[in-house]
Amino acid sequence: MSAHPHSGPRPVAVVVDGYSAGNFYPAAFAAHGTDVVHVQSTPELIPAMAPPDLAAYRDTVVESDEPALVELLRGLGPVCVIAGQESSVPLADRLSEAVGVPSNGSALSPARRDKYEMTETLRRAGVPCVRQTKTGDPETAVDWAQAGGSYPVVVKPLSSAASDGVFVCDGPDAVRAAARAVLGAPNMFGLPNTEILVQSYLKGTEYIVDTVSCDGERYVCGVWEYEKSLLPSGKNIYNRDILADPDETPVVAELTAYVDEVLAALGVAWGPAHAEVIVTEDGPVLVEIGTRLNGNINAPFHDVCLGHNQAALTALAYTRPDEFRARYAGRTYRRRRPAVVYNTPTEQDGTVESVDETAVAELRSLESVLFATVKYGPGSRIRPTVDLLTSSLRVFLTAPDEATLSADYEKARSLKDAVYRVV
Repeated sequence: MSAHPHSGPRPVAVVVDGYSAGNFYPAAFAAHGTDVVHVQSTPELIPAMAPPDLAAYRDTVVESDEPALVELLRGLGPVCVIAGQESSVPLADRLSEAVGVPSNGSALSPARRDKYEMTETLRRAGVPCVRQTKTGDPETAVDWAQAGGSYPVVVKPLSSAASDGVFVCDGPDAVRAAARAVLGAPNMFGLPNTEILVQSYLKGTEYIVDTVSCDGERYVCGVWEYEKSLLPSGKNIYNRDILADPDETPVVAELTAYVDEVLAALGVAWGPAHAEVIVTEDGPVLVEIGTRLNGNINAPFHDVCLGHNQAALTALAYTRPDEFRARYAGRTYRRRRPAVVYNTPTEQDGTVESVDETAVAELRSLESVLFATVKYGPGSRIRPTVDLLTSSLRVFLTAPDEATLSADYEKARSLKDAVYRVV
């Protein structure tokens, strides 16, 4: 299909590859009387991610010729051209810049997508960051780790997402094996890993810091503490994301000041950003940042515990910038209710014979459980959890008080393995 530039007076927003979290954009823009047009950057949909709901868009454009795409989008006179997910950030940067709408520009796109460039850009700007190297050779990785004189070190792909291919290595053999594993496999977007990133291990508590920017002025819309469990395999898996209360958690102000430096160094003036930061004994250090929505966003859940959500705030920043600045610029969220996102780990290994609907109903009936996503169906292969993608359920919990939330989390823990009957 081609887009129709003259179909009605409603303003238009353009979303490039609205997978997974990007699915929250159409409703967010619709709330501001804005239609959304979808740009699909690949001939076929990318299989690794939750597909876009194309019915929610006014139109879909599948166009691989970039100059032609720019002309077509100019004809729509859009309010913005934004990335629906991580791998589309560079294309959305180029398109928004070429179309002449608010944009972070393409000059620093590599630093916002390639994790090596990201850290080196921070280093040049004097922002605290991790020690690192990149290489296509496992032995060079081992030499760098040995020269640093301390383990563990982290080995991961240069650009992926969802903790895909991240290894914590405690010695040279582990570094060599991890380097070979990453170089021998594609990343989650199906692209080959020709180089790996080797970084010093950051010891400390990890946090998510989510922001939305409007012409260089940002609002912090959520800070979540990552609770992780280190598996025997060396995989450090996410367990719970716990919503921090800025009034009771002094580290939120420290994280905010640090992320402000990161946003400035990376040229982020517009739209959402999702940062992961470890607070070390020397202070906050960036793990990585994506200039797109938090992949764990659930808009109705965030509306309950935060009073807003990142997709809606992004739509506001682009459609009504004056209102966004008046209400949100330079500020930080208030926590309305305690909240947790629980990505359930599993040791189950086999084929899902059936889903126990009684267990699912019991889980969903808990007072704190707003949503619970059952990730596998009958006939699916379930394997022991090694990363975010292989967790067995995603449960969104929020309650008026910590005691209720905590009790329901423990109940969810006890129910998680009853959901799947595995053979």
